[in-house]
Amino acid sequence: MKKKVLLGLSGGVDSAIAAHKLLEQGYDVTGAFMRNWDAFTNGDILGNPTIKNDQCPQEKDYDDAVAVAKKLGIPLIRIDYVKEYWDDVFSYFLDEYKKGRTPNPDILCNSMIKFGPFLKYAVQNGYDYISMGHYAKKVMKDGLYYLSKPTDLKKDQTYFLCDLDESQIEKCLWPMEDITKVEAREIADKLGLDEVAGKHGSTGVCFIGERHFREFLQNYFPAHNGKIVDIENGKVLGEHIGVLYYTIGQRKGLGIGGVKGEPDTAWFVAKKDVQNNILYVGRGEEDEHLNSDSCTLSRLNWVGPRPDRPLKCFAKFRYRQVDNPITIELSGDEATLTFDHIVKAVTPGQWAAIYAEDGRLLGGGIIEKTYYKGKRQDI
Repeated sequence: MKKKVLLGLSGGVDSAIAAHKLLEQGYDVTGAFMRNWDAFTNGDILGNPTIKNDQCPQEKDYDDAVAVAKKLGIPLIRIDYVKEYWDDVFSYFLDEYKKGRTPNPDILCNSMIKFGPFLKYAVQNGYDYISMGHYAKKVMKDGLYYLSKPTDLKKDQTYFLCDLDESQIEKCLWPMEDITKVEAREIADKLGLDEVAGKHGSTGVCFIGERHFREFLQNYFPAHNGKIVDIENGKVLGEHIGVLYYTIGQRKGLGIGGVKGEPDTAWFVAKKDVQNNILYVGRGEEDEHLNSDSCTLSRLNWVGPRPDRPLKCFAKFRYRQVDNPITIELSGDEATLTFDHIVKAVTPGQWAAIYAEDGRLLGGGIIEKTYYKGKRQDI
């Protein structure tokens, strides 16, 4: 009897080709479209619920998923996780922004939704596995399942999966592990999946989609203008529209340009004072305000045996960043990371994904505090 797989069919090319590859491998595949965002209740693409001229991006994705399922000859079901997404992912996202931090809800969306209630639904309804269109590879070492980097390193998505535990990894099939994005599009062309073959991948917040992010945030955090201040000398350089709308290290969209009497070098966000609504900026590529040589993590997720002494390994502090050599020390659900070299713009609220020397994903955690030469950087 064929093993049954419930596959998250998102309306994109990756999940479509994942379904095709699973069919080739002899699995009984059912597609499932997850509806995790209510555009008109929770805010539409421009932060204005009255705009209804264009189809909601999520509904367009659903139509594409329907077309793909029909062409592949698989059933498609639709599952609603709007409440779960709001309670477990988006509320956290808002709380972090209120603190002036920069959260990454996509990671929690994976662990708390796609590999949470979605996996539970699959098990309760007799499916042997779930699957997604993620570019990642499942490996086993010493009898334990881990994720590792896929063949297409340019599309490596293990960073976004760093909050998964071994049981979640084991119950998922990873059909995109040995395929490149270029090959995925070529297969889609050959299969006549015109709806998704040339479709751009999502670059927005998970299940919110691509939108003018600042306008979207204004649904939840009204704009409050404040001072932009040179962190070096306290000079007021201009005015921002709301300190919560900026991220540490941001260089574009500051609206201050060149300043008379100052060197003609780019400005960047160095610090956010949420309580006083002040945005501090620095300038130049080598400014030490973005430097870190260590950090602490909270909400630590660890796969496999926990080391009882400092462990040499690697960390990514954002997606598509190079692997940074570090030493990690675990303490309960927290960890301290000491970097082998200076790393720029390690940002509280973001996640650090931790990798072994052989490329296995060991887990990850939320960046709480950053330090440089013993001094805390984010205050």
